Amino acid sequence: MERIRGGWTGGRGRPSRRTVLRYGGVLLPAVAAPTLLTGCGTDPAAGAGNVLRVSQTGDPKTMDPQKQGDMTSMNALINMFDTLTTRGRDNTLRPRLALSWKALSPRVWRFRLRPGVAFHNGEPCDAAAVKFSIERLLDPATKSPIVELRYVKGVTVVDRLTVDFHTTVHDPILPDKVSLFGGVIVPPRYLAEVGDDGFAARPVGTGPFTFVRWQRDHELRMRANEHHWQGSPHIDELVFTPAPNASSALAALQSGGVDLVAGLTPDAAQQLDGYTGVSLDNHTGIRTSYLSLNTLDAGPLQDRRVRQALNHAVDVPLLIKAVLGGKGTEVPAMIPRGAFGFDESIKPFSRSLATARALLTEAGHPHGFSTSLTASNVDANVAEAISGLLARAGVHAKVNLLDPGTYAQRLTSDNHGALGPMYLAASTVWTLDGESMIQSNVRSDRRQSRWHNKEADRLVDLEELSVDPDTRQRAFSDLQRLIRTEAPFVPLYQIDNIYARNQRPRWTPGSAGVLDMASAKVSR
Repeated sequence: MERIRGGWTGGRGRPSRRTVLRYGGVLLPAVAAPTLLTGCGTDPAAGAGNVLRVSQTGDPKTMDPQKQGDMTSMNALINMFDTLTTRGRDNTLRPRLALSWKALSPRVWRFRLRPGVAFHNGEPCDAAAVKFSIERLLDPATKSPIVELRYVKGVTVVDRLTVDFHTTVHDPILPDKVSLFGGVIVPPRYLAEVGDDGFAARPVGTGPFTFVRWQRDHELRMRANEHHWQGSPHIDELVFTPAPNASSALAALQSGGVDLVAGLTPDAAQQLDGYTGVSLDNHTGIRTSYLSLNTLDAGPLQDRRVRQALNHAVDVPLLIKAVLGGKGTEVPAMIPRGAFGFDESIKPFSRSLATARALLTEAGHPHGFSTSLTASNVDANVAEAISGLLARAGVHAKVNLLDPGTYAQRLTSDNHGALGPMYLAASTVWTLDGESMIQSNVRSDRRQSRWHNKEADRLVDLEELSVDPDTRQRAFSDLQRLIRTEAPFVPLYQIDNIYARNQRPRWTPGSAGVLDMASAKVSR
């Protein structure tokens, strides 16, 4: 066994499953291993045919792509619907339904469309369909939770394969924003025929797979679209099923009910590690975790020195090693590596309990103080570990765990204090631009902002509205330096995307972990 600061690890440099971590008297028990699982060493999926079965932790909320805004739903829907642009596996922005795009003026983006694309029902996917789709998304009657296109005020048809997006201000990353949620194109004629409910019951897109059936909380089944503009996928059928925990995922892998499990937490991955016939893959991800500190309410967190002390106290490298099993990368100032705007020259806080205690004493808290830390119960282990790290500096943060639904509701409410003085949050920066990470929680007038700073507001405006990429990068760099100085957050890490699979699938994910499976192959 190898001893690291604060805990014991196994030979692979991570905590054992029996003793995960001890921080200042806080012991995190290992997650219970699955029980009553048999069949190790077999490959029940052998001979299953050219079908790929994919599992993630939840089920889609709806089959209407414009009435959802979560990655679990989008992971399934992206296989039935195309977007205007897309991300290559090298993270570059690439053509999809749009072959090219350019800014004609600060408030007009022109997209030229791919010719010959048809929806699954034969309806043409043209400029009129794009105009209809974007305006349906923006229509308040649609009640779409998708917010990325908030600056778009309308779309005009230039010709059959050309559209102009008109914005209220310049949006420098509009082409990035139509690479996922906001870029889905839906069939206007079909929607007029069947209505919203009929469309959600039997969706029609242009994507590489066509809808077959959906049994909620059980199975979503799709079939290869032989007429897709990119060619038919390598697999004949694609099946999505929910596996809410590691035990159900392992059982499904061993029984042959699932070939690939996505969205695993490090805890869940530890439970699956070592079973015959199960392989674990992890890839650098872009989903970024942080603590939001409420600087607006009266209390210790109004003092910058206290906020800096918290950053010194939370030993992020130790957190990654001991709780995440090394499956993460430290983020120094909110913007993750791989996203436009990241500045390599900005370094994380030093990890020093002495510095933390000295800053607390200077701020008038020589004996520390008590507060609370709110998190989704999905992140219970991380939250408890952070609480333990803070306790070593004298900050006693009681952990309040909420079910994911309640947590999400409070996070997106207009009450900035709904999640208490500190909360643990994460954002999937799927646009690979720093704007997506900070858009909701930095500028003073934004929904999740708990820090009001005029210079930060100015820098957000610069990076969001500037045409020049160099100007945007300088604004991002200055903003990260300001965040590091004022410490309204405790930046944590970008977590790896972790997958479990049997021996059948071959597929390479992108950093956002989107489950677009058109390129996947299976061995028979």
